[in-house]
Amino acid sequence: MSVLGSLTRRLGHHEWFGATMRLLVPADRIVGRLTRGRVVALGLVPSLVLTTTGRRSGQPRSNPLLYVPDGDGYVVIGSNWGQQHQPGWAMNLLARPEAEVDVRGRRLAVRAELATGAERERLWQLLVTEWPAYRTYVRRAGGREISIFRLVPTGPART
Repeated sequence: MSVLGSLTRRLGHHEWFGATMRLLVPADRIVGRLTRGRVVALGLVPSLVLTTTGRRSGQPRSNPLLYVPDGDGYVVIGSNWGQQHQPGWAMNLLARPEAEVDVRGRRLAVRAELATGAERERLWQLLVTEWPAYRTYVRRAGGREISIFRLVPTGPART
């Protein structure tokens, strides 16, 4: 891991970090879209661009997210930087689990599976190994159960 990546993981616990990163998400979204998922989060953490269908608008909504690989799938978490409400993309997946991811220049159709029970705990361990600040986000979220999704490919990758 790079020095900058290590520093980012340490800073992730601070409230100001989450507030600052929320402001940078629109720029990260644009960069991710332009590079088709090759450059997201400045390459500091494993990231993908998730495109869901808006539950009210029906329009595509893209969000850069940290992920951890799990077999042929990808694990993402609706931490929302520790805010007390679910992120919109998580609500979109709950309403319609079909989505797409752009990761490392490949676009894949996926189906989101909400993790529960022992599977949720297993995936949680993978997530906090990659981004320890998720433990801090759980405390900040004020008792909200943070959704964990496993994104399972449903078709071949496109470039």
